[in-house]
Amino acid sequence: MAVAVQEEETKDGPSLIVQVVALLVVTALAAGMGWYAGGYLEAHYAQQEKPASAGESEVSEKPVEQVSGEAAASSNVITLDPITTNLADPSDVWVRLELAVVLEDGSDPALAQEIHQDFFAFMRTVKLKQIESASGFQHLKADLLERARIRSGGRVKEVLFMTFLYE
Repeated sequence: MAVAVQEEETKDGPSLIVQVVALLVVTALAAGMGWYAGGYLEAHYAQQEKPASAGESEVSEKPVEQVSGEAAASSNVITLDPITTNLADPSDVWVRLELAVVLEDGSDPALAQEIHQDFFAFMRTVKLKQIESASGFQHLKADLLERARIRSGGRVKEVLFMTFLYE
């Protein structure tokens, strides 16, 4: 005769109650840290946003100059001609950019045209995976700013996106 020995199944790991308590503690800590960080950042940025005096206004309107020469007004903001090209990978995806550059000192249409051509050549080397997320867009903006600064010898302060489409 064979005697069957039954062994009880033993559970390895903490019980369900301990797991639920640990989950609640971690959730409470995360909520508390989020509340604290939000309050800290709100107070920090509220101090930075206060103007030096209520009577001063630093807003100035500057006309925009087209690279094509249609507008002859002198300004620090130069609107570049639209860039429409296909991407490197996949090659059937097209991108359209309408950009403007902010120069430190006056406008220079010849420099703006060189920057435009540099941007055009750069966009042909970009892959869709590089620009399809929000962080990819930020990297693209930083890359274009770096290229513009190199091309202008540091005269470009900012690259402004007016339109960014790809299909």
